[in-house]
Amino acid sequence: MIPTVTTFTAILVTQDDGKTSASIQKVERSALPPGEVLVRIAYSSLNYKDGLAVTGRPGVIRTFPMIPGVDFAGTVEESSSPDFKPGDEVVVTGCGTSETMWGGYAQLARLNAEHIVPLPKGMTLVQAMGIGTAGFTAMQSLLALEKHGLKPGDREVLVTGAAGGVGSLAIALLSNLGYKVVASTGRPELHHYLRSLGATDMVSRTTLAAPSKRPLDSERWAAAIDSVGGDTLAAVLRSLAQHGSVAACGLAGGAALNTTVFPFILRGVNLLGIDSSKATKELRLEIWSRLANDLPVKLVDSLTDVAPLGKVFELGEKILAGQIRGRMVIDVNA
Repeated sequence: MIPTVTTFTAILVTQDDGKTSASIQKVERSALPPGEVLVRIAYSSLNYKDGLAVTGRPGVIRTFPMIPGVDFAGTVEESSSPDFKPGDEVVVTGCGTSETMWGGYAQLARLNAEHIVPLPKGMTLVQAMGIGTAGFTAMQSLLALEKHGLKPGDREVLVTGAAGGVGSLAIALLSNLGYKVVASTGRPELHHYLRSLGATDMVSRTTLAAPSKRPLDSERWAAAIDSVGGDTLAAVLRSLAQHGSVAACGLAGGAALNTTVFPFILRGVNLLGIDSSKATKELRLEIWSRLANDLPVKLVDSLTDVAPLGKVFELGEKILAGQIRGRMVIDVNA
């Protein structure tokens, strides 16, 4: 019999006199919080929230000490839930992890079954983290747009923050389903990359978000998935076509929204808020089922890089600076 390991490696974020610090430490297994399922983690991923958490920025972690890492994928080691048994491969995406619950930058995690979904058939643990919260959010955004009437064959669909994780996977999803996708980015050197994901046209971030004195611009977009917010989101609202919708899922460009009511009362557009961390278990299962069906996993492989746990601090700074392309998977055992 293999003896039970009493410690595990993790990134631990602590706060002392208002000063936050993060480091790789050995954590006692007994320190894990209560929960129905113990998961032996294989991989996590890097999201914008993770960058904030590991670099000491405010806005994500609400309780200390905290193991950050919004996402993780691994194998069930122990379970008191009838939904899972030892050996099951599972996926967890942002559900309070890295905020109020210990997350994925560790070799072990314990949490309740309601937050866990089975690894979809035909998908590896690495691919699941290549998708992660970014792909989950992109799919959740698309579901919201579909429920408000979006279907292939309409006008173009805009994806802002296109080179980031949400943007890259949103382009791949939309293109695979037959939508005409326009990518907005401030990084022209990545146009070839975005076209390889399925974007048919590009619009510069600065052009898109340029100030306008008009409450409405010419109708162009059937819909949009926006991870930028700020002036970009205001510009998208001005140029949505009649009864178009935008799924707002990020604020990389700012939290303030300077707009008017005219897009809403003259064109009947919809501003749809996307909160992936509060998704129900039923919705999580639906989203992962759609991802398994609608997102080509080989394409996920092409936009995914893998890095060891010790690189997270450096990569966290890079993702906040907009210097990460596609998806970064973290091998927590490397």
